[in-house]
Amino acid sequence: MKKSNHHFCVIMAGGVGSRFWPMSRTSHPKQFIDILGTGETLIQQTYRRFIKIMNTENIYIVTNEAYKSLVKEQIPGISDEQILCEPARRNTAPCIAYANYRILARDPEACVVVAPSDHIILKEEIFLENILTALQAAGKHDWLLTLGIRPSRPDTGYGYIQFEEGTVYPKDPHLKKVKTFTEKPDIGLATTFIKCGDFLWNAGIFVWSLKSIMKAFSDFLPEINILFRKGIGQYGTPGESAFIKEAYGVCKSISIDYGIMEKASDVYVLAVDFGWSDLGTWGSLYENRSKDENGNAVVGKNVMLCESSNCIVNMPQDKLVVLEGLNDYIVVESENVLLVCKKSDEQQIRQFVNDVRLEKGEKYI
Repeated sequence: MKKSNHHFCVIMAGGVGSRFWPMSRTSHPKQFIDILGTGETLIQQTYRRFIKIMNTENIYIVTNEAYKSLVKEQIPGISDEQILCEPARRNTAPCIAYANYRILARDPEACVVVAPSDHIILKEEIFLENILTALQAAGKHDWLLTLGIRPSRPDTGYGYIQFEEGTVYPKDPHLKKVKTFTEKPDIGLATTFIKCGDFLWNAGIFVWSLKSIMKAFSDFLPEINILFRKGIGQYGTPGESAFIKEAYGVCKSISIDYGIMEKASDVYVLAVDFGWSDLGTWGSLYENRSKDENGNAVVGKNVMLCESSNCIVNMPQDKLVVLEGLNDYIVVESENVLLVCKKSDEQQIRQFVNDVRLEKGEKYI
């Protein structure tokens, strides 16, 4: 597969994955964990995927400065220049603005794919073909592209993208103009979306030319654009770190979806189906794990289940655990924390984390 020198990739790896607590911790979040038991962590899978179509020096990883050593440990050979360290969490728009200016210093003609570090993609070849299609379209048009997953069910955990009918890109009829974005809906609205047939799940994977996304920042998030533009001349130099620390100290926290994608007019979506999960919750992990005859997904050599079904159980390998009479539960132990929670209540895990932080301190988080 021929690689273009103008194609770049930005992998976003700064999140803490609080919905996967207690396995995902602030000091070691889920993107750095072999959460599927494949022998590779999620960020390793993501990086390996992109080096098939990208020059290795054109892949950047944006992460919290606390995770720089984890990135270097898990991706041997990556240079310090390819790891963009954020001194604070400011959501996806500042992260992308930072990467824009770093790439601008190397190649103003770049086309860029921006992807999270912690997604599951089962059909990798199809995924890479979709990415290349989007990169080619972004190189020819001043479009902001996103990937939309064909929904299999009315899920309230995802944002939705509604597209307009009609062919806008003859090379791939699955590329459509975006009509609306909707944040996570309730079950009634999600069911309506599925019935309509013109809605997709928002995968949070973006493709654009550097020129197009920088114009969009100038139009819709000018204060962030001006802030990072002040660093021209510092990027890629010893002065970059001090500049970024100062910039993040005053930069507002805002997502790229809310700040730009929902406001811009030249936004397009490529409808795709490559076996995707954002692996955002224990429930999504349950769906992607193999199960026994009673529907239990178990990690741990000494887990004994009696009259229990449809549970996800993740235990240390040497711990003997006996579970009786549980149905649709999450049971997870990691280090000094045990979580027992109904699968239907998994959205509350973030609140549990906040409560534990307030009542018991950071050592459990």
